Amino acid sequence: MSEQIHVEQRGRVLLARLDHPPHALMGAGMVAELDQLVGRATDDDSVGAVVLTGAHPERFIAHYDIRELLALARSAPSLPESLAKASIGAIGALERIPGSGAVLERTPAAGLSQLRGFHDTMTSIGRSGAVFIAAINGVALGGGCELSLACDLRLISDDGLIGQPEILIGITPGGGGTQRLARLIGRGRALELVLEGRPVPAGEAERIGLVHRVLPRATLLDEALATAERLARRSKPVVAACKRAVLEGGNLPLEMGLKMEQAAFVSSLGHKSTQRAMEAYIAEMNASGDVAAANPAMRDRLVDGTFIDFNGE
Repeated sequence: MSEQIHVEQRGRVLLARLDHPPHALMGAGMVAELDQLVGRATDDDSVGAVVLTGAHPERFIAHYDIRELLALARSAPSLPESLAKASIGAIGALERIPGSGAVLERTPAAGLSQLRGFHDTMTSIGRSGAVFIAAINGVALGGGCELSLACDLRLISDDGLIGQPEILIGITPGGGGTQRLARLIGRGRALELVLEGRPVPAGEAERIGLVHRVLPRATLLDEALATAERLARRSKPVVAACKRAVLEGGNLPLEMGLKMEQAAFVSSLGHKSTQRAMEAYIAEMNASGDVAAANPAMRDRLVDGTFIDFNGE
C-alpha cells in the first residue's frame, strides 16, 4: 500500500499532506498513518505543531471511503443500538489484551474495532501537546469534516465546503461528527446540519463558528504554517493541559471543570521553563518600567513566542 500522508518537517512544524488519489478519500490505511503522525507529534520534542492539508488541489478529504463502509456493513452482524454500544465496550476491553488486534481483524467485529481506532486517534489529537491545524483546501465532508473538528484550529479556503452528509446515504456520522459539532456550534445548529446533510460554504462556516478563518486559496497554506510556527513555540506540556481543560473540562459540570483547570495551573507552575519565563518577564518589566500590556515590543515577542524558549527544558 502506498503512503497516504506525506510529512515534511519545517522547524518545529510538521506539514502533513493527505494524499489518496484519485478522489481524496479517507480509509483505514490513512487512519493508521494519522495515528502514527499523532504519536510522532506528541512524543517528539522537536515538534510543536502539525498542519494537515489535502494533496488534492481541490479537496482536504472528500469523505470516508464508502466502499470500505459497505464491506464492513456486509461483514458485520446487524445490531440494535443498545447491543452495539455494549459490543464496542467489549471490544475496547479485548483490545487491551496483547495480540488481540490481529485476531479481531479476522472476525465480524473488525468494523467496530476500526471505528474505535478512528475515535482513539481523533481523541489523541485533542490530548496532544502539539497544536493541530487543519488547512482545509476545498472540500472536507464526512470523515474529512470529523478530522478537522478534532484539530485545534480550522482554516478554510474561500471556496471550501465542510459538513456531515452521512444521513444522505442512511447512516449517522460515526467519527465524532455529532459530538464535536454540537460542542462547537451548539446542539440546535449541529442537529440541523446533520439532518440536512448539506455542505456548508466557507463564509457560513466561519459565521457559525465551524471554522476559525476563511482565507484566499493562494495564501491558505502560508497562513496556516505561519500560525503553526508561532504556536509551536509554546510549552508542549502546557498546550496539552490547556487542551484538556477546554475540550474535556468544558464538558464537565462547572465545579469539576474548575478543579481540572486549577490542577493544570498548579502543575504548570512546576515547569522549569515556566519559571524561566516568569523570571525573564519580571526582569524585562523592571528594566523597562512597564508591563507587557502597555509595551508593544514586549507584547509582540510574547505573542509570537520569541520572548522565551520553552523547549529548552
